[in-house]
Amino acid sequence: MRFPQSFLDEIRARISISSVIGRTVQWDKRKTNAGKGDYWACCPFHGEKTPSFHCEDRKGRYHCFGCKESGDIFTYLVEKEGVPFPEAVERLASEAGLQLPQLSPEAEAREQRRANLYDVMELAQSFFVAQLQTSAGAKARGYLSDRGLSGEVQREFGIGFAPNDRHALSKVLAGSDITIDQMEEAGLVIRPDDGKPAYDRFRDRIMFPIRDPRGRVIAFGGRAMNPDALAKYLNSPDTPLFHKGTVLYNMDKARKPAHDVSALIACEGYMDVIALTRAGLPHSVAPLGTALTEDQLAMMWKVTPEPVLCFDGDDAGMKAAYRALDLALERLTPGSSLKFAMLPEGEDPDDLLTSGGPDAVQQVIEQAEPMAGMVWRRALLRNDRSTPERKARFEADLMQTVDSIADPTVRKYYADDMRERVSALLHGAGGNRWQKSRGRKFSGGRGFGRGRWQKEPWEIETPASPQLRAVAGRPVHDAATQRRTGLILLTLVNHPVLAEEMIDDVVAMEVPTSELDSLRRRIIDTCASGADLEKHDLRDHLIQTGMGAVLDALDTQARHHDCWFAGADAADADARTGLKQLVVMNRKLVTLEKELKRAEMRLAEDPTEENLNHLNEVRDQLNSMTGAEATIDGYGEASGRTANPAG
Repeated sequence: MRFPQSFLDEIRARISISSVIGRTVQWDKRKTNAGKGDYWACCPFHGEKTPSFHCEDRKGRYHCFGCKESGDIFTYLVEKEGVPFPEAVERLASEAGLQLPQLSPEAEAREQRRANLYDVMELAQSFFVAQLQTSAGAKARGYLSDRGLSGEVQREFGIGFAPNDRHALSKVLAGSDITIDQMEEAGLVIRPDDGKPAYDRFRDRIMFPIRDPRGRVIAFGGRAMNPDALAKYLNSPDTPLFHKGTVLYNMDKARKPAHDVSALIACEGYMDVIALTRAGLPHSVAPLGTALTEDQLAMMWKVTPEPVLCFDGDDAGMKAAYRALDLALERLTPGSSLKFAMLPEGEDPDDLLTSGGPDAVQQVIEQAEPMAGMVWRRALLRNDRSTPERKARFEADLMQTVDSIADPTVRKYYADDMRERVSALLHGAGGNRWQKSRGRKFSGGRGFGRGRWQKEPWEIETPASPQLRAVAGRPVHDAATQRRTGLILLTLVNHPVLAEEMIDDVVAMEVPTSELDSLRRRIIDTCASGADLEKHDLRDHLIQTGMGAVLDALDTQARHHDCWFAGADAADADARTGLKQLVVMNRKLVTLEKELKRAEMRLAEDPTEENLNHLNEVRDQLNSMTGAEATIDGYGEASGRTANPAG
């Protein structure tokens, strides 16, 4: 939804930035001057002991002089709590007592109908929660207690009970003037085709509310108490509020902790999510009774570039893992991937939590295997390699899987990785080019595909080596980062439709220089103003506001590196493909740069072989990605073009 600039300004005028940020930080009493609207605190975005985070009510801005995070009230909610930009505007508008801009009559009628259904679902949720505490819910309470779900956990997840009565819920809803049509539209009753009275869909079931990312109940999942029930788990049907392939259970609660730790775990069901949360992993979600969908995968990638998929360690869990693997392979982009955590055979998260405690569950997640390892594992398991012909089929199977990757850069690195694994497996590590060029040996680990390349003990570099000092001294935001960020912003300027599509990414993006940050903020404000921008309108507006010199420099840079997709003459479809590659690569590289700094600090504090190996692994990943970026024409190749169309 677009918001007029005047509307955003009115929100800023009514709500002080200190009141928004003050909910999550403790202001430093010595440096803060509340009378002047000048506030200081330890930064909420990075750990520190001396306050370097500053916010000014007069300007409505915040800035950290340590990590360089800055923004306004909308940016703070997006970056600190991980909420989408439109939701941040809606939330703050409500606090300011402002009505959202008016919709068309048709859209308003649609929204009113949906709002009425939200009310119906909340009434149903209250009914189910109350029923759990009645005598009819005694057996359900006993079951939940046996599964280790305390009353506190039941309340946290809103667990309820649907009594074994065909009309229990519908009678209560009718008493609140809810019509049968509304109940049916909400998926709460079933109306027979033969004209007989409608009856409750959920009966004699433990009820789990399914909420949207804003925490509103949109559907239910019911676990049967009767072991002979036709369906052990029953979900609501698709409704105007609920489309099961586009929703992840517990995303409303998991979003903030996932944003805080830059991680997300997807498991198989409601009870798995609750078990992981009890094990100290609240950033857990689950699909709703179906295989992972493309929409759900996209939702997870918006939260973190490498979600962990956790599956039961049985045949069904392995098949589900392979289905998710194939779904993701076709959609991989630089920096976006998955990891796979396979539970011990015959155990689900709840079983493992009971038998091994939280540490056992967390260890499984920490040992999650990268996608490349899963590709390798599957090829090993389904191919015999006892004859030359079967070895050839094994290698062909691997390459066929790799060929399903659409992104050419990712496909290239997967092909290289698989060839190295094949060479090490079939010909021995002595003939491998990595072993020759880097002095490393292949060390097998627990299970298929868990090997890694290691240096010989005598080749380990000491923390005081010149090479390590050079890496430690490299700035986080180098010229490549500035060039990459500039190209992202230039593409958005020349293709305003993409700026509107990717507003959340633009708001969350880290920008290395003040000039580029000014350009970014003006793009955000202009796109949020609701103006109907044509091809050159955004650029003309930015030039009028003093950004002409910055745009000229970015144009020169794009021409120099032949990044044709960033230009105004490129088709929006080509620009979109190139832009997404850039955004994903930028996010991954920034994450790796931060991890490199953390690895350097750990090594400086504790100079062990383990910490040095971790530093080398992070450095290798970073070098691999920056190497792919060095020929920046690769972005053009990813868009399906290898040269400037004008040339």
